[in-house]
Amino acid sequence: MTTVRILGPGDEEELLAFLHTRVDTTMFMQGNLAAAGIEDHGERRQATYAGVYEDGALVGAVAHCWNGMLMLESQVGLIDGIDAVLKARGRAVEGFIGPLDQALAARSYLALDEAPANLDSAEVLYAMDLEDLRIPPALARGEVTARRATDDDWDVLLPWARDYNIEAVNAEPGPALEARIEESLRAGMTERTVWIAHAGDEPVSKTRFNATTDRAVQVGGVYTPPEQRAKGYAGCVVAQSLLDARAEGATRSILFTAEDNTPARRCYYGLGYEPVGAFGVILLRDPHEFRL
Repeated sequence: MTTVRILGPGDEEELLAFLHTRVDTTMFMQGNLAAAGIEDHGERRQATYAGVYEDGALVGAVAHCWNGMLMLESQVGLIDGIDAVLKARGRAVEGFIGPLDQALAARSYLALDEAPANLDSAEVLYAMDLEDLRIPPALARGEVTARRATDDDWDVLLPWARDYNIEAVNAEPGPALEARIEESLRAGMTERTVWIAHAGDEPVSKTRFNATTDRAVQVGGVYTPPEQRAKGYAGCVVAQSLLDARAEGATRSILFTAEDNTPARRCYYGLGYEPVGAFGVILLRDPHEFRL
């Protein structure tokens, strides 16, 4: 028998235990839960969580986040979980993220297959045990150096973050994007999850963790300006971030990238990542409201 209920205070341990069994596909949920808790007041990184139970055991989770994203990891009862979070909060839907088949099923259920999207991507999900990390020779020799970003890097990182969002996520330039990337970058700097690489004195690439737990880190926002590409800089900055994470106790890393992004896939293979599944990232152009 399958049942669904909205989770709240006191359910954190059970939810985390389930998410840990799906660590590669639930990094956003785990990171948000750790950073913002299980209650939803509409603040950054908060979400309404629905638990899907089968014969009394938690077997799935759906989260409707502060930014309108539906995050999915429920191989059974997915639709019931979606209904539950939409009824609980009444928040608009702005996208889907999770295992590819679930992201597509959720979009179809809400009749949004034809809705315009800034990003509609079938991604390759990669994972790596950090003991298997391969260090790029240029980083090992000191020809490229990388470190956590500081406030002194802001004037370099902000336009890079803007260019990344326009290029990789098809974001529309304008005041809304500027406000969003400034908030995100400031949060990353505060949380010490942003790295920058230099070749000599010249900044050449950046990366960040878009989700972290006590045992894993998820790489995202990797960006190298066009004039510095195809020189191995992205691999160097990602590798240094993973070395630092490993030194601080992390044992696993996850990332995802588009199937047709051959340079990125080659880079990640070189570091030691292996494909572990198909991931869906769908960012709708406009929010969609539902009254269930």
